[in-house]
Amino acid sequence: MSELFTHKNKSGLTRNLIEALFPMFEEASAGAIAVDRDANITWINSSYAQLLGLGDPSQVIGKPVRKVIPQTRMPEVVETGKPLLLDIMEHNQQQLVVTRLPYYDEQDAIVGAVAFVLYDDLQPLTPLVSKYRRLHRDLAAARKALARKARNTRYSLGDFVGGSPAALEVKRRARLAAGRDMPVLLLGETGTGKEVLAQAIHTASGRADKPFVGVNVAAVPENLLEAEFFGVVPGAYTGADRRAREGKFQLASGGTLFLDEVGDMPLPLQAKLLRALQEGEIEPLGSNKVATVDVRVIAATSRNLEAMLAEGSFRSDLYYRLNVLEISIPPLRDRLADLGVLCEALLGEISESHGVRADITDAGVAALAGYDWPGNIRELRNVIERALTMGEDGELLDADAIFKVLPRTSHRQLSPLSTRSVRPLARIVAEAEAQAIEEALVTCRGNRTRAALLLGISRSVLYEKLAKTS
Repeated sequence: MSELFTHKNKSGLTRNLIEALFPMFEEASAGAIAVDRDANITWINSSYAQLLGLGDPSQVIGKPVRKVIPQTRMPEVVETGKPLLLDIMEHNQQQLVVTRLPYYDEQDAIVGAVAFVLYDDLQPLTPLVSKYRRLHRDLAAARKALARKARNTRYSLGDFVGGSPAALEVKRRARLAAGRDMPVLLLGETGTGKEVLAQAIHTASGRADKPFVGVNVAAVPENLLEAEFFGVVPGAYTGADRRAREGKFQLASGGTLFLDEVGDMPLPLQAKLLRALQEGEIEPLGSNKVATVDVRVIAATSRNLEAMLAEGSFRSDLYYRLNVLEISIPPLRDRLADLGVLCEALLGEISESHGVRADITDAGVAALAGYDWPGNIRELRNVIERALTMGEDGELLDADAIFKVLPRTSHRQLSPLSTRSVRPLARIVAEAEAQAIEEALVTCRGNRTRAALLLGISRSVLYEKLAKTS
């Protein structure tokens, strides 16, 4: 039987356990058989062949197991991945005690099953069966815990960094959204932090202990979107999985479903999404049964949905269903006042992940402010990481370190008006002094002594400056 496993990865608790227990099961059994992913027989030992009345065991290799053993439950084990321990099976007016176990490939996908027909005396196998049952239960619990952890959120409102009026308004609306169980539409350019905000809203909401499931509509091929959203029943189409596959709505039930780049959703799917939101019901692909779901939808897009409404590429009824509470996230170029705190936060994350402590000078932040940031915060992080990698000082980013990695083609261009308004600094200072002296003299009704005291200079210095301006 060892040849059944030679082409399989030996990692994974269940695979290791089956391989360890197999020799003992086979020794204590009256026969053994194995099937592949399609429940076709791949191996049968001679004792089981004799028990079934088969002359030559090789004659049944490749045949569907139910053609040879009509009462077998091997296809069920392959389909569900759940073992059937000490089950009773009738065959040719015999009652056989059978144990059936699934086995897996490198990706932990089920690729077949193995079964043992046991003798009447089960006492020697009791400890083994008990151990397998316990470990299989622990493994199932661990997988569920990992799945829950994978769907947990990483971000809270504190992770949306910024103290500018624009950033504070975004946070205010996000808190409002967290306190109300309603659809939210996040609008903003790529890289502005829409997913961070979506997770933050979920984390602060009453659904925080339920799943947060995100799907990037633009990243899923159009022909797979319906299955991705609503799930698939076994055999729904050619090549479909033999097991039922849950969609994002089912995975997110009770929690939050984040639809990123919802503006890229094709029109046919928009109608089905609208029905799911209105009725709280979905129909898996290939099924004629309706399943009830309870999700809170947060949608996001970098596209102009109002323009898409006008041209007919986005349904108005879906738009109004999604846009109950709208939050517009400003691009980075419109909140440059947040550059300093954003750099501190990003450097903290980078330092933690790379094991280095880094800082940025005021001149470095000023250099960043001269760029228009088409990629927003995502691009800012990339620039900081590159500057740290290429910088000579390593742990301190100054203006020179920033300019070495900052793209040159997208700096904000000064308008002709602002270019003409640039004058020599000495002239600007002189004009400012003259205006201050004039205002002081007007306030003091021409009394130069009092004007000098108001300006914080001596009377002789005031007379000197008046002489230069006259």
